[in-house]
Amino acid sequence: MEKFNDKVVLITGGTSGIGKATAQQFIEQGATVIITGRHQDTVDQTARELGERGHGVVADSSSISDLKKLAETVKSKTGKVDVLFVNAGYGKFAPIPEIDEEHYSQQFDVLVKGSIFTVQSILPLMGEGSNIILNTSVVTEQGMPGASVYSAAKSAVQSLLKTFAAELSEQKIRVNAVSPGPIETDFFNKTGMNDEEQEGFAETVLDKVPMKRFGKSKEIADAVLFLASENASYIHGTEIYIDGGMVQF
Repeated sequence: MEKFNDKVVLITGGTSGIGKATAQQFIEQGATVIITGRHQDTVDQTARELGERGHGVVADSSSISDLKKLAETVKSKTGKVDVLFVNAGYGKFAPIPEIDEEHYSQQFDVLVKGSIFTVQSILPLMGEGSNIILNTSVVTEQGMPGASVYSAAKSAVQSLLKTFAAELSEQKIRVNAVSPGPIETDFFNKTGMNDEEQEGFAETVLDKVPMKRFGKSKEIADAVLFLASENASYIHGTEIYIDGGMVQF
């Protein structure tokens, strides 16, 4: 049985990793899915891979003008959004002495400004019973060297979860979040670390995971689909940790 027949799902940052896996899962469950990315070639390639129910729009989540155009494009294509997965983002790591304004601005623009104005832009297309799902992170629960800016930005997104949920309750729009631990994606390739640094960092992180493995993108996607489904109809303002027990012990 296809749980999301006739539903329209919008996923920001949907060309790889968690976003792409989530798009594939929704399509398998009958949804029409629109993904965004910053580069035309990867957006087009992903849309082709997703098939006839997959569509791509080029949009930079740090650009308010891009997000307004995204809303116009989605409205013209589908007229509505039933599920919004605010997933776009990345993390760059640097010790305190090496943090500069660019390092700060890039992450806060994508993660915090992007989350706020993505929701603001798409909200007019969402009706009663629709869902917003944010992507937070376990870095909000642990002090991780080199992650000052990334952790602060993700903590702001975590705060938005509560305020968005409170504000949208009257509209009967549920707002929840997934909080991934270390996941097998291309995440580390975007951190600015070289191969040796990535390997050392990955080993350090893995030591903190009781299950002693990295998670898979599909495992995050499964949680997103659950939160968007009727099976989660009484879950609101909640953050689900998918981290192999990383923050529990």
